[in-house]
Amino acid sequence: MAGIGFELRKLLRKDSYFGLIRAYLYAGIISSGSWIISIIAMLLLGFLTITKGQVREEVAQFQTSVTYLIAFSLVLTGFVQLLFTRFVSDELFSQRKESVLPNFYGLLSIVTVFALLLSAMFFFSFFPKQDLTYKLLMVVGFVLLCNIWLGAVLLSSLKRYRTIVLVFFIGYSVMLGLGYLGQNHGLNAYLGSFVVGHFMLFFGIMFTIIEEYPANKTFAFDFLDKEKVYLSLVGVGFFYNLGLWIDKFSFWFTPTTSDAIIGPLRASIIYDTPIFLAYLSIIPGMAVFLVRMETDFSEYYDKYFDAVLHGAPLSHITEMHNNMIISARQGIFEIARLQSIAVLITIVMGPTLLNFLGVSLLYTNLLNVDVVGTGLQIVFLSILNIFFYLDRRARALLLTAMFALTNFVFTGISINLGPFFFGYGFASSLLLCIVVGLYLLNKDLQRFQYTTFMPQDTAAIK
Repeated sequence: MAGIGFELRKLLRKDSYFGLIRAYLYAGIISSGSWIISIIAMLLLGFLTITKGQVREEVAQFQTSVTYLIAFSLVLTGFVQLLFTRFVSDELFSQRKESVLPNFYGLLSIVTVFALLLSAMFFFSFFPKQDLTYKLLMVVGFVLLCNIWLGAVLLSSLKRYRTIVLVFFIGYSVMLGLGYLGQNHGLNAYLGSFVVGHFMLFFGIMFTIIEEYPANKTFAFDFLDKEKVYLSLVGVGFFYNLGLWIDKFSFWFTPTTSDAIIGPLRASIIYDTPIFLAYLSIIPGMAVFLVRMETDFSEYYDKYFDAVLHGAPLSHITEMHNNMIISARQGIFEIARLQSIAVLITIVMGPTLLNFLGVSLLYTNLLNVDVVGTGLQIVFLSILNIFFYLDRRARALLLTAMFALTNFVFTGISINLGPFFFGYGFASSLLLCIVVGLYLLNKDLQRFQYTTFMPQDTAAIK
């Protein structure tokens, strides 16, 4: 994220309201632009293909199929996303930029084969009533998504963020346009548009990566070296992505809260629409998260270690340490404060928004709870981000595992309690993780000077 911080600090140095606004707009687009584009494109496709006031059955099947592809591809690649991120960071720090692209190709080859075999076994075994074209398109779509998420790992180290957002915009615009044109040709036409759009998206990502990184060979698997594998990061990536989706899985696979859509795939109409609308409300929080974490906190973090490495007086090191603690606390509180405002606005505007979208007002309470939950998710993300800066991987693993477990348990309890309590499992899980995270973070920040200078057993947290 160093490149993002550099760009944001350059905008903030202009010391004007216009520079401040540009910095936050830039951060909002970079942090949320790609997935906001994808959510809006999926929703628009449903609205544009409404026939006589009813959503076409094929559109519902398409949206459900794609949602499962996205969910399971994220969970699957969660095992290697952070692992490879750390490898790339270490290689760049060691001035071995030429090794990044060959290892990326090596990672892609492994994940592509595994995703291809796994998805082919699943779709050809559990979809006997669907035709061959549907199965092939689902397999190709799954493999494409897995590769796109891995490409996003490298995009975080690049500085061409406008290109990244543009690539997502073009890819999903193509999907939306082809989907609309093929609305009279059934489910496979929608899936075909999805595959073509994401192929263009993946091509744009690969073009950007290849242009940026030199290569001294085609394939390499150095990232699998025992000394470079951090098992804690494997767990963090998996548990975080699982935690984000496990409440949706619970609603989908509970018969009383879901309906069969296509094959074994189910969807929860009562839960899906409010939660995805709620995610649109976190753009301000994501912008503040990026600005505060990647400018104020990261700047004091760098100054602290510069002071340590260059033998600065203890008083100066202590001052930088205190500034780092203050910036971390202020950043988290500012994220919480601004996201609270976004939550209140969404709650007030919720009924109007639901009416505009043609959604029953019975969803209002669930939308309000989900908006609070997604707001808490940004605070949780900021805590995890600081733990990564401090290289406290064991803490991040504990919190993400707790998030996945408690979200599953609390969501199950909320389902059993009835419709009024839907969404409380997701929100209460994040609230608990935030409380525990803040306690551990405060403890670690207070002892950070001690842990900086005392020898550490790094093997214990690998």
